[in-house]
Amino acid sequence: MEFTTLQHFISDTLINLLIKIAAALAFWVIGRWLIARVSDLVHAGMSRNHVDPTLTKYLGSIVTVALNIALVLGILGYFGIQTTSFAALIAGAGVAIGAAWSGLLGNFAAGAFMLVLRPFKVGDFVSIGGITGTVKELGLFGTTIVTPDNVLTLVGNNKIFGDTIQNFNALPYRRVDRLAQLAGGVDPLDAIARLKAAVAKIPNIAREADVVLIDLKAEGPLIAVRPYTANEHYWQVWCDTNLAIVKVCAEAGWPTPGLLQYEKQL
Repeated sequence: MEFTTLQHFISDTLINLLIKIAAALAFWVIGRWLIARVSDLVHAGMSRNHVDPTLTKYLGSIVTVALNIALVLGILGYFGIQTTSFAALIAGAGVAIGAAWSGLLGNFAAGAFMLVLRPFKVGDFVSIGGITGTVKELGLFGTTIVTPDNVLTLVGNNKIFGDTIQNFNALPYRRVDRLAQLAGGVDPLDAIARLKAAVAKIPNIAREADVVLIDLKAEGPLIAVRPYTANEHYWQVWCDTNLAIVKVCAEAGWPTPGLLQYEKQL
């Protein structure tokens, strides 16, 4: 009789346990599917309202993490586990992990501050953490940059926030700075007039270029040629300015700056 009772108890307990495990697995699968759908809806809604991609990524990650924690706590509660004790365990583990991963948490905190201060956004051309390039992604712990030579570079957010940040897209245009070291017999006033006329013909100039006499050296006048252009045309204007300086020198019969430097070395 006692054996039969024990057998019934074990079978009932085992069946109940298997039912709970199956239900927990179903809750997990369905819950994860619902979380993915909610995350997609959040991203789609923010995209329709033209919310910045950086903010969209952060808020989507926060919503996903919060819903996953709620799902785990709900499943544990279904099994009768006291979630308050589990929360205390998580808090203790969080302290230990925080001490071990202080660098990662520093990157996370810096990323949160950058989200609030918004020094740059996805698509901006920046110089951050010693790296210059276009911002491809702003993650929780690091920012992904594509350099002008097409190298994918990940910079820690803590390094970015603790260093100088230059955003070349923040203003409508930027200045190209080129120097032309001319020969000693060149009239600087004539050179300035010729260079102004040549630079004015360069495509994508945003405003009149500054062409000024910077210095009078033993080699001859040093002329600064400074056109202004939008960031996306910067390197085109840079190269065209160099070409304009060379053409002006060639048409006027002056030695080019490179030729002058070469003759000096001889």
